[in-house]
Amino acid sequence: MTVSRTATALSLLGAALILYVGISYLIAPEATASGFGLPAWPSGDAVAFLNLKGVRDAVSGLVILALLATKQRFALGVTMLVTALVPVGDMITVLSWNGSTAAAFGVHGFTAVVVALTGILLIRERRTASDQRVAVAV
Repeated sequence: MTVSRTATALSLLGAALILYVGISYLIAPEATASGFGLPAWPSGDAVAFLNLKGVRDAVSGLVILALLATKQRFALGVTMLVTALVPVGDMITVLSWNGSTAAAFGVHGFTAVVVALTGILLIRERRTASDQRVAVAV
């Protein structure tokens, strides 16, 4: 499998997963929140904060799809590298608030690594293509 196809597959998988998570937070926020790794969640009217997470996650998935659809692969790579900071922040938050270490590293840490790897592949793809053009020209 080429770098381009791998990067596309990882991008589509990431978009699908984060869209699923976002929609889950919008439809059933209290049920979905337990998998995040924190020991407690807001209750009562404060549950609205979980909807904010759902919106953030759903929009993140749509950004990936929009950049793929418009063939902005280098921009998507840069976006993915920056976006990898979100699960890093989530991981640090879970660890700071005595949440699940397994969720912090296994969910958020792993997600950060995969998102960053996808970004690197997308950025590297552009360099590889320009290297091939130079080789053909010589």
